[in-house]
Amino acid sequence: MEYDYREAMKLENQLCFPLYAAARAVTGAYTPYLKALDLTYTQYIVLLVLWEKDGVTVGEICKKLMLDSGTLSPLLKKMKTLGYIVKQHSTDDERAVFIYLTEQGKALQEKAKDIPFKVGQCVKISPEKAKQLYSLLYELLGSNFEL
Repeated sequence: MEYDYREAMKLENQLCFPLYAAARAVTGAYTPYLKALDLTYTQYIVLLVLWEKDGVTVGEICKKLMLDSGTLSPLLKKMKTLGYIVKQHSTDDERAVFIYLTEQGKALQEKAKDIPFKVGQCVKISPEKAKQLYSLLYELLGSNFEL
């Protein structure tokens, strides 16, 4: 069978589009809750990492969130200005920078504690399908894209 580029170029045949649209919809569901806390979605996911384990390196945050340091650095600078985090250079390796929550950053967890539940209520698929989707997405992320 011959490759039909016209068929391949249809929006309905693009895996990227429903992923993009779903990501926008899900992150958009967070907006009203995060806006009330004066947080962006990306700041929120950085806080999720730090609430799970405080005192991690910038590199560890980048890896966990699948972000590059060019994206994360200005975000961390803003979070420091807001008083949510402090940066501390490692005494062993001055290139390593550890990020710690301030008391204000720790207090945000209590204010944000209902966000996962509220956003979960917006997603109208069964818990089983949500788990399946989660697994499939991480499988996709774990696959090495060959260029």
